[in-house]
Amino acid sequence: MAAIEAISLTKKFGDLVAVNNLSFSVEEGSIFGLLGPNGAGKTTTLRMIYGVLKPTSGTARVLGVDVVHNPTKAKSLMGVLPEETGLYPRLTAEENLIYFGKLRGMEDWRLRKRVAELLELLNLTDKKYVIADKLSRGQRQKVAFARAILDEPPVLLLDEPTLGVDVMSAREIRKMIEEYATTGKTVVLSTHNMWDVERLCDYIGIISEGKLRYLGKKEDLEKLIGEKEFEDVFVRLVKGDVVES
Repeated sequence: MAAIEAISLTKKFGDLVAVNNLSFSVEEGSIFGLLGPNGAGKTTTLRMIYGVLKPTSGTARVLGVDVVHNPTKAKSLMGVLPEETGLYPRLTAEENLIYFGKLRGMEDWRLRKRVAELLELLNLTDKKYVIADKLSRGQRQKVAFARAILDEPPVLLLDEPTLGVDVMSAREIRKMIEEYATTGKTVVLSTHNMWDVERLCDYIGIISEGKLRYLGKKEDLEKLIGEKEFEDVFVRLVKGDVVES
Protein backbone atom coordinates (compact mmCIF):
# COMPACT_ATOMS: atom_id res chain seq x y z
CA MET A 1 0.00 0.00 0.00
CA ALA A 2 1.19 3.51 -0.79
CA ALA A 3 1.66 5.66 2.29
CA ILE A 4 0.31 8.72 0.45
CA GLU A 5 -1.61 9.02 -2.79
CA ALA A 6 -2.38 12.44 -4.23
CA ILE A 7 -5.11 12.11 -6.84
CA SER A 8 -5.65 15.05 -9.22
CA LEU A 9 -5.19 17.53 -6.38
CA THR A 10 -6.20 21.03 -7.42
CA LYS A 11 -6.44 24.19 -5.34
CA LYS A 12 -7.69 27.53 -6.62
CA PHE A 13 -7.75 30.84 -4.77
CA GLY A 14 -10.07 32.92 -6.95
CA ASP A 15 -8.46 33.05 -10.37
CA LEU A 16 -5.12 31.79 -9.05
CA VAL A 17 -4.46 28.08 -9.57
CA ALA A 18 -1.98 27.30 -6.80
CA VAL A 19 -1.93 23.52 -7.41
CA ASN A 20 -2.93 22.17 -10.79
CA ASN A 21 -4.11 18.55 -11.11
CA LEU A 22 -1.27 17.08 -9.05
CA SER A 23 -1.01 13.28 -8.79
CA PHE A 24 1.75 11.24 -7.15
CA SER A 25 2.24 8.41 -4.68
CA VAL A 26 4.76 7.87 -1.90
CA GLU A 27 5.98 4.40 -0.97
CA GLU A 28 5.77 3.27 2.64
CA GLY A 29 9.09 3.51 4.44
CA SER A 30 10.58 6.04 2.02
CA ILE A 31 11.69 9.67 2.27
CA PHE A 32 10.00 11.70 -0.45
CA GLY A 33 11.10 15.22 -1.30
CA LEU A 34 8.64 17.70 -2.77
CA LEU A 35 10.99 20.20 -4.36
CA GLY A 36 10.22 23.53 -5.97
CA PRO A 37 10.93 27.27 -5.86
CA ASN A 38 9.06 29.64 -3.57
CA GLY A 39 5.43 29.89 -4.64
CA ALA A 40 5.50 26.59 -6.54
CA GLY A 41 2.61 25.08 -4.56
CA LYS A 42 4.54 22.88 -2.14
CA THR A 43 3.01 24.19 1.07
CA THR A 44 -0.49 24.26 -0.44
CA THR A 45 -0.09 20.63 -1.47
CA LEU A 46 0.98 19.56 2.01
CA ARG A 47 -1.83 21.55 3.61
CA MET A 48 -4.37 19.72 1.48
CA ILE A 49 -2.88 16.38 2.47
CA TYR A 50 -2.87 17.11 6.20
CA GLY A 51 -6.31 18.67 6.14
CA VAL A 52 -5.82 22.39 6.71
CA LEU A 53 -7.02 23.23 3.19
CA LYS A 54 -9.85 21.52 1.34
CA PRO A 55 -9.00 20.75 -2.30
CA THR A 56 -10.97 22.55 -4.98
CA SER A 57 -11.03 19.18 -6.68
CA GLY A 58 -9.28 15.84 -6.31
CA THR A 59 -8.30 14.20 -3.07
CA ALA A 60 -5.51 12.40 -1.24
CA ARG A 61 -5.28 9.18 0.74
CA VAL A 62 -3.03 8.47 3.70
CA LEU A 63 -2.50 4.74 4.22
CA GLY A 64 -5.73 4.24 2.30
CA VAL A 65 -7.76 6.80 4.31
CA ASP A 66 -9.33 9.59 2.26
CA VAL A 67 -8.35 13.00 3.69
CA VAL A 68 -11.49 14.70 2.36
CA HIS A 69 -14.09 12.14 3.40
CA ASN A 70 -12.44 10.90 6.62
CA PRO A 71 -10.23 13.77 7.80
CA THR A 72 -10.15 12.87 11.50
CA LYS A 73 -8.86 9.36 10.86
CA ALA A 74 -6.39 10.60 8.25
CA LYS A 75 -4.99 13.23 10.65
CA SER A 76 -4.46 10.58 13.33
CA LEU A 77 -1.99 8.86 10.99
CA MET A 78 0.17 11.92 10.40
CA GLY A 79 2.68 14.01 12.27
CA VAL A 80 3.13 17.51 10.86
CA LEU A 81 5.79 20.20 10.98
CA PRO A 82 4.08 23.20 9.33
CA GLU A 83 5.71 26.16 7.64
CA GLU A 84 5.38 28.13 10.89
CA THR A 85 6.17 26.20 14.07
CA GLY A 86 2.82 26.96 15.70
CA LEU A 87 4.22 26.67 19.23
CA TYR A 88 2.40 28.41 22.06
CA PRO A 89 4.78 31.29 22.87
CA ARG A 90 4.08 31.43 26.63
CA LEU A 91 4.43 27.68 27.20
CA THR A 92 7.85 26.15 27.80
CA ALA A 93 9.42 23.68 25.40
CA GLU A 94 8.37 20.82 27.67
CA GLU A 95 4.85 22.19 28.19
CA ASN A 96 4.29 22.56 24.44
CA LEU A 97 5.17 18.90 23.91
CA ILE A 98 3.10 17.65 26.84
CA TYR A 99 0.08 19.68 25.73
CA PHE A 100 0.25 18.31 22.20
CA GLY A 101 0.79 14.75 23.42
CA LYS A 102 -2.33 14.96 25.55
CA LEU A 103 -4.29 16.23 22.54
CA ARG A 104 -3.07 13.13 20.70
CA GLY A 105 -4.34 10.92 23.51
CA MET A 106 -0.97 9.66 24.76
CA GLU A 107 -0.87 8.00 28.19
CA ASP A 108 0.80 10.24 30.75
CA TRP A 109 3.69 7.88 31.61
CA ARG A 110 4.50 7.26 27.96
CA LEU A 111 4.16 10.94 27.09
CA ARG A 112 6.55 12.19 29.76
CA LYS A 113 9.09 9.49 28.93
CA ARG A 114 8.91 10.34 25.25
CA VAL A 115 9.21 14.10 25.87
CA ALA A 116 12.34 13.60 27.97
CA GLU A 117 13.81 11.30 25.33
CA LEU A 118 13.23 13.74 22.46
CA LEU A 119 14.50 16.76 24.38
CA GLU A 120 17.72 14.85 25.06
CA LEU A 121 18.10 13.64 21.47
CA LEU A 122 17.71 17.18 20.15
CA ASN A 123 20.01 18.71 22.78
CA LEU A 124 17.16 20.67 24.33
CA THR A 125 17.13 19.28 27.87
CA ASP A 126 18.62 22.50 29.25
CA LYS A 127 15.87 24.46 27.46
CA LYS A 128 12.92 22.43 28.73
CA TYR A 129 11.76 25.17 31.10
CA VAL A 130 12.33 28.06 28.66
CA ILE A 131 9.18 29.53 27.11
CA ALA A 132 8.97 29.15 23.32
CA ASP A 133 9.06 32.92 22.82
CA LYS A 134 12.58 32.99 24.31
CA LEU A 135 13.97 30.09 22.26
CA SER A 136 16.09 30.69 19.16
CA ARG A 137 14.66 29.97 15.71
CA GLY A 138 16.58 26.69 15.54
CA GLN A 139 15.45 25.64 19.00
CA ARG A 140 11.80 26.37 18.19
CA GLN A 141 12.12 24.37 14.99
CA LYS A 142 13.53 21.42 16.92
CA VAL A 143 10.71 21.56 19.46
CA ALA A 144 8.19 21.63 16.59
CA PHE A 145 9.94 18.64 14.99
CA ALA A 146 9.79 16.77 18.30
CA ARG A 147 6.07 17.57 18.48
CA ALA A 148 5.56 16.08 15.00
CA ILE A 149 7.13 12.73 15.93
CA LEU A 150 5.98 12.64 19.55
CA ASP A 151 3.52 9.75 19.21
CA GLU A 152 5.54 8.12 16.39
CA PRO A 153 2.96 8.50 13.61
CA PRO A 154 3.42 6.26 10.54
CA VAL A 155 3.50 9.25 8.18
CA LEU A 156 5.47 12.45 8.77
CA LEU A 157 4.93 15.66 6.75
CA LEU A 158 7.62 18.33 7.07
CA ASP A 159 7.40 21.77 5.50
CA GLU A 160 10.89 23.26 5.13
CA PRO A 161 12.25 21.46 8.22
CA THR A 162 15.67 23.12 8.17
CA LEU A 163 14.65 26.60 6.96
CA GLY A 164 16.33 29.38 8.90
CA VAL A 165 18.05 27.16 11.44
CA ASP A 166 21.73 27.06 12.29
CA VAL A 167 24.07 24.42 10.89
CA MET A 168 24.14 22.25 14.02
CA SER A 169 20.35 22.27 14.43
CA ALA A 170 19.92 21.39 10.75
CA ARG A 171 22.30 18.45 11.16
CA GLU A 172 20.37 17.18 14.18
CA ILE A 173 17.04 17.43 12.34
CA ARG A 174 18.41 15.65 9.25
CA LYS A 175 19.82 12.87 11.40
CA MET A 176 16.49 12.31 13.12
CA ILE A 177 14.64 12.31 9.79
CA GLU A 178 16.98 9.59 8.54
CA GLU A 179 16.61 7.57 11.74
CA TYR A 180 12.83 7.95 11.72
CA ALA A 181 12.60 6.50 8.22
CA THR A 182 14.74 3.50 9.16
CA THR A 183 11.94 2.35 11.49
CA GLY A 184 9.64 1.84 8.51
CA LYS A 185 7.91 5.20 8.80
CA THR A 186 7.26 7.41 5.77
CA VAL A 187 8.56 10.97 5.53
CA VAL A 188 7.48 13.66 3.07
CA LEU A 189 9.42 16.89 3.15
CA SER A 190 8.73 20.04 1.21
CA THR A 191 11.82 22.10 0.52
CA HIS A 192 13.84 24.18 -1.89
CA ASN A 193 17.04 23.15 -0.10
CA MET A 194 19.10 21.04 -2.53
CA TRP A 195 21.29 19.65 0.25
CA ASP A 196 18.29 18.28 2.15
CA VAL A 197 17.03 16.52 -0.98
CA GLU A 198 20.39 15.07 -2.01
CA ARG A 199 21.20 13.92 1.51
CA LEU A 200 17.83 12.54 2.57
CA CYS A 201 15.44 11.64 -0.21
CA ASP A 202 14.81 8.30 -1.92
CA TYR A 203 12.32 9.81 -4.37
CA ILE A 204 11.58 13.35 -5.47
CA GLY A 205 8.76 15.27 -7.05
CA ILE A 206 9.61 18.62 -8.62
CA ILE A 207 6.82 21.14 -9.01
CA SER A 208 6.68 24.59 -10.54
CA GLU A 209 3.66 26.87 -10.92
CA GLY A 210 1.53 24.21 -9.28
CA LYS A 211 2.34 21.51 -11.84
CA LEU A 212 4.41 18.37 -11.49
CA ARG A 213 7.58 18.54 -13.59
CA TYR A 214 9.23 15.29 -12.49
CA LEU A 215 8.46 12.29 -10.30
CA GLY A 216 10.93 9.52 -9.60
CA LYS A 217 14.41 8.75 -8.28
CA LYS A 218 17.10 11.44 -8.27
CA GLU A 219 19.56 9.28 -10.16
CA ASP A 220 16.99 8.60 -12.87
CA LEU A 221 16.47 12.34 -13.26
CA GLU A 222 20.19 12.87 -13.73
CA LYS A 223 20.20 10.24 -16.49
CA LEU A 224 17.17 11.80 -18.17
CA ILE A 225 18.68 15.25 -18.37
CA GLY A 226 22.36 14.38 -18.58
CA GLU A 227 23.37 16.75 -15.78
CA LYS A 228 25.38 15.74 -12.74
CA GLU A 229 24.87 18.87 -10.66
CA PHE A 230 21.47 18.53 -9.00
CA GLU A 231 21.02 22.29 -8.86
CA ASP A 232 21.40 22.48 -12.65
CA VAL A 233 18.85 19.67 -13.05
CA PHE A 234 16.40 21.52 -10.83
CA VAL A 235 16.81 24.85 -12.63
CA ARG A 236 16.31 23.31 -16.07
CA LEU A 237 13.09 21.62 -14.99
CA VAL A 238 11.68 24.71 -13.33
CA LYS A 239 12.48 26.82 -16.40
CA GLY A 240 10.73 24.30 -18.63
CA ASP A 241 13.87 23.29 -20.55
CA VAL A 242 12.89 19.61 -20.14
CA VAL A 243 9.66 17.96 -21.17
CA GLU A 244 7.52 17.17 -18.13
CA SER A 245 7.61 13.59 -16.89
